[in-house]
Amino acid sequence: MRGRNWGSGVVSDTIPSDLGEGPSYRDSYERGQRASECRLLGLLCIRCGVGTSVPPEVVRGKRAALFFAAVAILLGLPLWWKTTETYRAPLPYSQISGLNALQLRLMVPVTVVFTRESVPLDDQEKLPFTVVQEREIPLKYKMKIKCLFQKAYRRALEHEEAALSLGSMQEAETMLAKSQKQAEGSLTVYVISEHSSLLPQDMMSYIGPERTAVVRGIMHREALNIVGHQVIQVAQAMSLTEDVLAAALSDHLPEDKWSSDKRRPLKSSLGYEITFSLLNPDPKSHDVHWDIEGAVQRYVQPFLSALSAVGNFSVDSQILYYAVLGVNPRFDPASSSYYLAAHSLPHVINPVESRLGSSAASLYPVLNFLLYVPELAHSPLYIQDKDGAPVATNAFHSPRWGGIMIYNVDPTVYNASELPVRVEVEMVRVMEVFLAQLRLLFGIAQPQMPPKCLFSGPKSEGLTTWELDQLLWARSVENLATATTTLTSLAQLLGKISNIVIKDDVASEVYSAVAAVQKAAEELASGHLASAFIASQEAVTSSERAFFDPSLLHLLYFPDDQKFAIYIPLFLPMAVPILLSLVKIFLETRKSWKKPEKID
Repeated sequence: MRGRNWGSGVVSDTIPSDLGEGPSYRDSYERGQRASECRLLGLLCIRCGVGTSVPPEVVRGKRAALFFAAVAILLGLPLWWKTTETYRAPLPYSQISGLNALQLRLMVPVTVVFTRESVPLDDQEKLPFTVVQEREIPLKYKMKIKCLFQKAYRRALEHEEAALSLGSMQEAETMLAKSQKQAEGSLTVYVISEHSSLLPQDMMSYIGPERTAVVRGIMHREALNIVGHQVIQVAQAMSLTEDVLAAALSDHLPEDKWSSDKRRPLKSSLGYEITFSLLNPDPKSHDVHWDIEGAVQRYVQPFLSALSAVGNFSVDSQILYYAVLGVNPRFDPASSSYYLAAHSLPHVINPVESRLGSSAASLYPVLNFLLYVPELAHSPLYIQDKDGAPVATNAFHSPRWGGIMIYNVDPTVYNASELPVRVEVEMVRVMEVFLAQLRLLFGIAQPQMPPKCLFSGPKSEGLTTWELDQLLWARSVENLATATTTLTSLAQLLGKISNIVIKDDVASEVYSAVAAVQKAAEELASGHLASAFIASQEAVTSSERAFFDPSLLHLLYFPDDQKFAIYIPLFLPMAVPILLSLVKIFLETRKSWKKPEKID
């Protein structure tokens, strides 16, 4: 039997006789019994050596500390982490990184039509067949661009033979245009007999205003190869050239790769605003009148209608009085006239631009065309080029801004009437200059014709259909480059700053942009220019919506040290007592387990 006395706080046990009477047995047995009792009582006995019990308030305090610590760790921390975590919708990072290695294959469908007696009979018997000729465009850009000319050879149909047997090229073009309608980006090259009278004898090819061209055939055993080389030369002039793509990618190429002339075209946009301004700095001497409304309807509107596939256009006009150029012209005693040197022309725009006020509230790029009537004290006024020679048009233009033309008043009118003299602006001459500048601002330069090639020039609209195709090619490539750069920058930004919220609508725009880029690349490789351009516009729009979303901008400058500055005053007063209590309980428990028991 074993007896215990709990009243005095001392626990005494009677050791069974079968364990023996030695002190080693007694010590080991008592230590084991007391340790088991401490575990059963829930750590109520801390000092096992002397066998004293802990007061109840101390036990309750330790239990409360353990409870608060458990609640804070098991419930508080997960709840705080969940409620304060940054929501980041998943993004296609792998697909965005793959866009940097995107290879553009620009397919140009070319139909080559052979008339009778254009090539030897042996070659005509090989028709029809298709040949694809590939050419890589050497640009120092991460996106590789290849141009593929898919030449489909066939014989001429009856109505095509009849049209090409007419007396003039204009009649043949009119008849061919009525019989067929070509898709955007496609070309048709007709091979006529080498003795045909459609072309002058010293000309080997002809390029018209539509998507058609004519090449003179040859009776030679290598006729198909010779004609194929001529077809490629004509197709390159009418579709894709290195200069066209370099101008489209000017913002993405090295600064020293292309000259400033290649950076002249406007950037791609969904819309453009065109403003015509008449500047009359001396209304006391000149009463200027211009029929700008009629001139826009006759000359500008047909050109903009042809460009409607590129974007939306709005046109307005204004008259500004007492608006000077801001640069004092120099007097030339030899010609009794004033002139503006080429180096002073850049300083002309800034003073005038502050008076225009058209680009302040505009969402789209603004093109300014200024007609300046010089004051009487500085008349006549001419513009000189870099060599000091007067410019024939007496006008200049600034890339991506617009153009300025100086309109001198006939000096004979001052002798016939009193001041102010009435000035009627000759709008035909003015609009010819402004339309030429408008073509340059949109990147529609004078085409580079192959040797011995006759070019008929554009129609009354001032734009050929294949020049419009060139513009669509350039804009599609530019849009894809811009969308790819925007998506890559956005992915790098979101990957670097982890506390930016990525909402579902932002992720949706990113996915839409990636899908549009891939669709545009596929359409370009298939030769579908119109659908490729539309998809490229969608890619740019979606990528810029995602990049400039307001939800991304609010947290861009919210570093982690500000988080600690907010949370430390909140959590530190609560965490310190709990941590100190846990440390104290741990140390006491560790001491109680390791302290040896002493028995007298």
